[in-house]
Formats: sequence, structure tokens, C-alpha cells
Amino acid sequence: MTNTDPAALKRAAAARALDFVEDGMKLGLGTGSTADLFLELLAERIRGGLKIVGTPTSERTAAKSRELNIPLAELDALGELDLAVDGADEADADLALIKGGGGALLREKIVAASARRMVVIADESKLVKPLGAFPVPVEVIPFGHGTTKARIVKAATALGYRTLDPKLRLKDGAAYRTDNGNVIYDCPFATIHDVPALAAALSPITGVVEHGLFVNMASALVIAGAGGIRVIHK
Repeated sequence: MTNTDPAALKRAAAARALDFVEDGMKLGLGTGSTADLFLELLAERIRGGLKIVGTPTSERTAAKSRELNIPLAELDALGELDLAVDGADEADADLALIKGGGGALLREKIVAASARRMVVIADESKLVKPLGAFPVPVEVIPFGHGTTKARIVKAATALGYRTLDPKLRLKDGAAYRTDNGNVIYDCPFATIHDVPALAAALSPITGVVEHGLFVNMASALVIAGAGGIRVIHK
């Protein structure tokens, strides 16, 4: 592969992820531009006779899946999933991820936690060391969310991140709302020195619903670059 067009690389990664899909599987369907390409390729396989049922990680993914005639079911009806396929905003060689740029981090994490395996698809620009250039999205309850922001800063400061200034995500001049009705603070850590430690510090904060650090959840990372496709296994 010599194509360096990001869209082409994303499509190549999505195509490689289809190798993990087997007939009869229950699939978690991710959210985002790369995940959209996976849905399109999956739909082609379904038209060719592949039998699967999927559960979406967002209302956006649900709508696109219905347009593509991908069979869907509620997660509670499916129980444990065989496989979840999703993208990432950043990933490292240890398969730690930053996700949530599209606002679906809570449902993405629930689906990933419900799957036996999670395969992450991305172009090579998303593979970084260390994580942190992409702000970590943190989904919080709307009530008193400014006080939750202050607690996030306090927890980060205790870990040595002394200049953190979380930004409330906006859309059309108002606070962005997730599919769950919550708001998101994007937290620019710049360089995350210890991903598990930061994840552990963010999770118990009062008012925080979930954060976009995915640790020990991905089982394989499919990276497409100018030199070809690499699959990094946990």
C-alpha cells in the first residue's frame, strides 16, 4: 500500500477488521468516520450472505446501520457480544485508547465491556506515544457540572497535571449534549505519563459518568499506513 490518503487508509483498516467477523456473530458497532466505513463494508458482506446482528454505540450509528439494512438488536437482548469494532482518537502500542471525540464514549465503553474482543481500526496518525495530544473527553452530569470540572482539575493536579483547563464542549453556541443527555468536558492533558493512573483517578469523581480513556479493553489494533496494514495484538 502506497496510498497516504487518510480516507483510503481508514477504509483499508476497516476492511482488514472484517477478517475478525464470523458468521453468526453478535457485534458491537462503533461510532465515527472509520467505524462508518466498517459499517459500509459490513453491509456489503451481509448482502453477500453473512449473518450477524449488531448493537450500535450511538444514535448516529443506529441510523446509519438501519440505512444500510444491518440487523440490529438492543444490547440487553444480546448479552455478551462476540466482537466490538470501533475507531479511536488516539492509541498507543499498549492498546490504551482515547475515545469520545464523537461524543459516544459512554455507550462505546459499555459495548466494549460487553464484548469478548474489541478490535480498534485507525490510520497510522492515530498511533502515538504517549497519549494526550488529543483532549480526553469526560462525560459529566449536567447538574452542577462546573463543580465537577473543579473536581477533575483537583484530581489531575494531584497527579502532577498542574495546568489542566477542561473545556465544556459546545454545539451551536450551547453545551453539547450526548445521547444520554449529559455534557462533555474536553481535557487537554498534552502528555499522559501514566494512563491507568489517570483513568483510575477520573473514574470515581462525583459527577463524572465516564471518561474517554480505554485501558485494557482493546484486544487488537488495526493500523493502516503508507507501508501497509499492521495488526497489534494485546
